[in-house]
Amino acid sequence: MNAESNVEFVKDLFAAFGRGDIGYVVDAHADDVVMESPVSRTSTLPWAGTRTGRQQLVEYFETMATHVRPEAFRDVVFTASGDRVVVEGSNAGTVAATGERYDHDWVMVFTIRDGNIVRLRHFYDPGDIKAALGE
Repeated sequence: MNAESNVEFVKDLFAAFGRGDIGYVVDAHADDVVMESPVSRTSTLPWAGTRTGRQQLVEYFETMATHVRPEAFRDVVFTASGDRVVVEGSNAGTVAATGERYDHDWVMVFTIRDGNIVRLRHFYDPGDIKAALGE
């Protein structure tokens, strides 16, 4: 796939996530996908950290869904070069346990090979979510 096709592929994933089609999103990842986040997994951020493989990706979405209710992504910009697509954006949401809101910017870097995502790096500052969690 070329850079333009990779951008369309990732845009389709964002659209699927937006309509709640997590199965579609998971199926677009390689069996041995690595999803990395520099944010450490803690008892208050159990979805954070590194995940390997589709099953752990499913667990990520399930865990996140029990703790936060994200809203639609905003200000999303897609940039591609070769097998990588960088996506910049922001979103708000609500923490399930407290009802408090968060709002932050993020960057995701997707690496695509043979029509599948093989690596996803997700960068964000967890400060607003921790504050909404009451930390």
